[in-house]
Amino acid sequence: MRNALKFTSILATAGVALSLAACGSSGSSSSSDANAPLKVVASPTPHGQILKYVKDNLAEKAGLKLDIKEVTDYVTPNTAVQDGSADANYFQHVPYLEDFNKKHGTNIVSVEPVHLEPLGLYSKKVKAIGDLADGATIGLPNDATNEGRALKLLADNKLITLKDGVTTTATPADVTGNPKNFKWKELEAAQLPRSVADLDAAVINGNYAIDSGLKPATDALVLEKAEGNPYANILAVKKGKENDPRVKKLAELLHSDEVKKYIDDTFQGSVIPAF
Repeated sequence: MRNALKFTSILATAGVALSLAACGSSGSSSSSDANAPLKVVASPTPHGQILKYVKDNLAEKAGLKLDIKEVTDYVTPNTAVQDGSADANYFQHVPYLEDFNKKHGTNIVSVEPVHLEPLGLYSKKVKAIGDLADGATIGLPNDATNEGRALKLLADNKLITLKDGVTTTATPADVTGNPKNFKWKELEAAQLPRSVADLDAAVINGNYAIDSGLKPATDALVLEKAEGNPYANILAVKKGKENDPRVKKLAELLHSDEVKKYIDDTFQGSVIPAF
């Protein structure tokens, strides 16, 4: 999921939602019939790619029919699940889902984490975190979700310490230990790859790193770990549909050894299995 959230216009979103409502054979809302296709709304990359792999290689043998609808905005997948025109979605992490539920009055829940697009610390000036000089300037994404995530990455790697109890909501004001007297440069997440050469280092979202030609697995000085990470992208459904046998089957397939190998082989560290 791209963390710098960009929404399509209301009209465009509504148009996609209408197409979702009509994407079943009968044009009706999604069904809990165990023999009906499971309608899943997903972002194209990597979510849609992963689902297509499951559909083409694993679903038939498991007795699961998948109907995949790809959209590029971050509103339609949740509204479609909430109104029943889709059974599940795969595009977001839990912090975004919780914020969406709060703001929109929806009741969508996580089924399973699937993958992480890792945040990393990058530099054009040093090759290891130990080489960062006293007083170095580090770029941080300036939106609330990603800034806290970036500071947590630095804290997890012993570069700073944060106020007790503060993790993903951290701001520079919550830094209580800064032994190398790092200075902070807060920029829009999308600007950081272009600005990293002018900084000593920068924490960059996985999608923006990839778009700029960086390879997270090899170019990052430090990289988020997937296990237990709250920013792992999830399979989600409307509350009450967690026990739909088709949803359970898809969750099982998404956690299979085959999917893990597919993610590792295809994305080579830019996307990490979170299971």
